[in-house]
Amino acid sequence: MSFFNSIGRSMSRAPRPPKRSTTPTSSTFPSTESLPGTPTTPSIPKPLYLCSPFVEAALVKGNFKHIVMLPKYADVMEWVAVNIFDFYQNLNQFYGVLSECCTQQSCPTMSAGSNLNYTWINQDRKSVQLPAPTYIDYVMTWVQNLLDDESVFPTKSGQDFSPTFPSTVKHVYRQLLRVFAHLYHAHYPQILHLRSEPHFNSLFAHFLAFGKEYELLDIKDVKGQPGSPVGAGALWERWKEMGILESST
Repeated sequence: MSFFNSIGRSMSRAPRPPKRSTTPTSSTFPSTESLPGTPTTPSIPKPLYLCSPFVEAALVKGNFKHIVMLPKYADVMEWVAVNIFDFYQNLNQFYGVLSECCTQQSCPTMSAGSNLNYTWINQDRKSVQLPAPTYIDYVMTWVQNLLDDESVFPTKSGQDFSPTFPSTVKHVYRQLLRVFAHLYHAHYPQILHLRSEPHFNSLFAHFLAFGKEYELLDIKDVKGQPGSPVGAGALWERWKEMGILESST
């Protein structure tokens, strides 16, 4: 079922939690593991999240296709809205734990790869570099405001979803993907330290599978460009090989 060809209805959900707190500051840890190189070349960094056994760590076994399928009799707009809400809440909780390691000093840019820094579009429609905690705070606050907006995420009976809802949630998805990408690139060692890699991997795999199923995810956003790839984009291919994600074709 194509998400963009569907017409949604209103839905009811539990009250949303309070606004997220401001971003605390602290120190950070190293973010990559280096593999030995030849004596004449620099060592080649290999992200920990691509190393075994971390890449295989998961709470959910099997293919996520079955989890993201639209339940019988469910409205697709409501299904997408509920899942967006859950992805945001879970990711926000993870970032809340890791935020002490994500500071303006440790993460002066919103990096998601060795050659990739995301930029924010300001009120003047100019692309600006922001420290990662500032960027993420902007994203999370923006998404929370959308979730609280009844015209975007209706909760009252008889209130329909806006015709612009599909394009709005695609934008939300793109921004949440960037937060995932930064956490994998810069803070996966802390995730390992907390022994939370099965939870985080399963959340991200679910996010990727759901986004593809309902046309919310652009594969280019996941992988990036050849000269500036998204670090976590390699998980897409690895998890496809492992049978966790459906083929991108």
